[in-house]
Amino acid sequence: MNTNKYVLALDQGTTSSRAIIYDRNSNIISVVQEEFTQIFPHEGWVEHDPIEIWATQMATAQKAMLQANLTYQNIAAIGITNQRETTVVWDKETGEPVYNAIVWQCRRTANYADALKPHEAMIREKTGLVADPYFSATKLAWILDNVEGARERAENGELLFGTIESWIIWKMTGGKAHVSDYSNACRTMLFNINTLEWDDELLALLDIPRCMLPTPVESSAHYGETIVELFGGPIPITGAAGDQQAALFGECCFNEGEVKSTYGTGNFLLLNTGDKPVYSNNGLLTTIAWGLNGKVKYALEGSVFICGAAIQWLRDELNFIDSAAESNELAAQVDSTDGVYVVPAFTGLGAPYWQPNARGAIFGVTRGTGRAHIARAVLESLAYQNEDLLAAMEADTGRKIDVLKVDGGAALNDLLMQMQADISDLAISRASSIESTSLGAAYLAGLCVGYYESLDDIINNKSIDRIFRPSITDDEREQMLAGWKRAVKATIAYCAE
Repeated sequence: MNTNKYVLALDQGTTSSRAIIYDRNSNIISVVQEEFTQIFPHEGWVEHDPIEIWATQMATAQKAMLQANLTYQNIAAIGITNQRETTVVWDKETGEPVYNAIVWQCRRTANYADALKPHEAMIREKTGLVADPYFSATKLAWILDNVEGARERAENGELLFGTIESWIIWKMTGGKAHVSDYSNACRTMLFNINTLEWDDELLALLDIPRCMLPTPVESSAHYGETIVELFGGPIPITGAAGDQQAALFGECCFNEGEVKSTYGTGNFLLLNTGDKPVYSNNGLLTTIAWGLNGKVKYALEGSVFICGAAIQWLRDELNFIDSAAESNELAAQVDSTDGVYVVPAFTGLGAPYWQPNARGAIFGVTRGTGRAHIARAVLESLAYQNEDLLAAMEADTGRKIDVLKVDGGAALNDLLMQMQADISDLAISRASSIESTSLGAAYLAGLCVGYYESLDDIINNKSIDRIFRPSITDDEREQMLAGWKRAVKATIAYCAE
């Protein structure tokens, strides 16, 4: 492959669209980011304008190429990673959305999800998911039920549905490709992860016309080419994956048992379970990791609602720090929390507890408790929540996790990473680049066109920044974990009153 070729990764997130151009050694050549509007029509409702998503994503791509002085001829392939579950419905002929995109965070369809509870065992077996408004199916049903004429037009074959990668690929190819990669399709609650097909029983349950749905495809495949108007010439689109699965791929967790943690606003742990789905008895979701070379890899997924947002709370609400980076310095002023525990359940507790009504709490405060103790307890809470998920994964798989690969902004916090190693009794491996999500999309796209020859080729290009190892005794660890479990139990009990 010509050395002046690069891969363009489009990272369409919840609050911004980014474009990153990578060389073959995973170095960033250029990056451009643009935020877009968050729409809150009612309490608990969250929407985006699909046209604004499209416009910002294309603007960042074009600017990134200009910034690097590249043309379409220099781009070997485009890979896409995206916010998952967010739902778009548009006119098949005009490309006009019939309604705003309903975002994964939106809770308006809680009543739809409640109505599905009697079918939850079937839903779980087929999709690996729970009946929850988080996923796309109830959002799509809401649009069909509440947008005037939408259901009739859908049944007549006039409307299309897609998650964000479907929408972007359809637009980039001028309507020629209506596809959804397995890792995104499996988050709709309409896709059978065993047969790799849209499920008729689930479609009938929510009265969704099959003709609306995209064609399911592997995560590394030739979906089509961009229309000439976008970049001056065609570029192949050859990779797509939901953000968390893309991060798993970007961390090179290619083998069964390998696990990554993304420390962002929230926290997501994914464990590669190999060629077969593993169903959790401990509050985790079962999901498709990716489809590649005719094979599918599966994963267990656990989500923590509050991670980096807890550090923002220290900064914005408590005014303990002026910047997120200062949390490390403040927490390091003391050797321990002196028995203080913070449970940052600001929006409920996620996996493995699933207590939506829980709220944040601080335990163990004495007259000697200071800002540094609380800051340290906040950082420790992030590690404790991760440990809860790791323990659940070990229980579900029956195997010990020895290494945790980490990415996301908070992974740069050395103190937090050492806390994680101590609390979880494992090695924490931080790569030189924590841009695992966009890297995963780039890797998937590059593999399809031969830009990367193999998975080994990708692994050989991955460099490690630092490995953190446990530094406390087993007795210290057990005492700390016992205190955390008491704090969580007390939090749940208080909110149950």
